Amino acid sequence: MSQSEPTPDAPRPPPLYSPARVRELLDRHGLKPTKSLGQNFLIDGNILRAIAEAGGAAPGVPVLEVGPGLGVLTGEVAARGARVTALEKDERLRPVLAETLAGLDVTVVWGDALDFDYAALEPGTHVIANLPYYITGVLLSRFMNAPAIASATVLVQKEVGQRLTARPGEDNYGFLSALAALHGSVRHVRDVPKGAFLPAPDVTSAVMRLDFDRQRALPAPELLRFIEAALHHRRKTLRNNLRLAGHAGDAIDAALARTELRPDVRAEDVPLAALEALARELGVVR
Repeated sequence: MSQSEPTPDAPRPPPLYSPARVRELLDRHGLKPTKSLGQNFLIDGNILRAIAEAGGAAPGVPVLEVGPGLGVLTGEVAARGARVTALEKDERLRPVLAETLAGLDVTVVWGDALDFDYAALEPGTHVIANLPYYITGVLLSRFMNAPAIASATVLVQKEVGQRLTARPGEDNYGFLSALAALHGSVRHVRDVPKGAFLPAPDVTSAVMRLDFDRQRALPAPELLRFIEAALHHRRKTLRNNLRLAGHAGDAIDAALARTELRPDVRAEDVPLAALEALARELGVVR
């Protein structure tokens, strides 16, 4: 990955808060949004300010952004005094970001966010980002497992936001819900309509804030694999899912009895603490 250093003395261009300004910028650089990279540029000033505020952008705060695009959210965060590191894959945007981020304390790291070493971040880093929708789940998992990241305030598909906040027994509960609960807490900040983007995406979005409890030990990989298998077919019985994962029926029945779970309980209805207890009973974790 390569880096671009900040250029603190260059004049600041006006913010990109209108479709006409964004189209003019793209046309001038001969660019069009790339669907395969999930490029839907957020241009609503009120929402951009709300994301920066909810994410904790403030003087001296280290912030990581994934997919700065045209640098609109980046500029809003950096203008509040945050020290921003932005990961961008699309090399075509080099001249655009040189223009839109001029005069701000932003370091652009050029390369794939999936190859970035999140363990090397400064402790207390806050993620503030409009995540590429096609790799949202993978990136959230990387953030959760990076001890230096204190929180992630991210724009995601509304459906993903509902999964993040769902509890056992609710329609949207699944492995992502359990993963978020294992690492900390989640709150819904606000929904974002399609018209706030250029081009407009096919789905409604939501701003979510995840706060990671770094006083907890990271969950063991064996536990995560167990919970993922248990919730893989969440409407099936937990017993059937564990059989599909390779556990013996007799052992499952005995473990269910010891944890006071019904033999026919559905995976989506089981509290996270009960799944952890079941993993211990089955010898998956100690």
